[in-house]
Amino acid sequence: MTTVLVIEDNEKNRYLMSFILRGAGYTVIEAVTGEEGVRTALRDHPDLILMDIQLPGIDGYETTRQIRASPGGATIPVIALTSYAMTGDRERALAAGCTGYIEKPINPDTILDEIRKFVR
Repeated sequence: MTTVLVIEDNEKNRYLMSFILRGAGYTVIEAVTGEEGVRTALRDHPDLILMDIQLPGIDGYETTRQIRASPGGATIPVIALTSYAMTGDRERALAAGCTGYIEKPINPDTILDEIRKFVR
């Protein structure tokens, strides 16, 4: 079974993403902060990470960089999620090591289509 780590500080968004993913047959683990996300990713080795960019503490860009720099973290697909899509955001996410990029609000089909590009 494919495991997805959702790193999202907004409880409603985290619940919605988890609900969508579980409904599609994925196993979901969650983290609320970037620091917790790094620890969870390194401990549980998910198949894919959905990464909110606007996180308390370290942001999603730095969280992605830390995961990428850790043993085993370089190969995990990371999809960036952002509410504040501005010029250059996609490029910043990709430069930080993200492999995909989705703008909020969350659309179930968009999330599932993007995930399927990287895992089955």
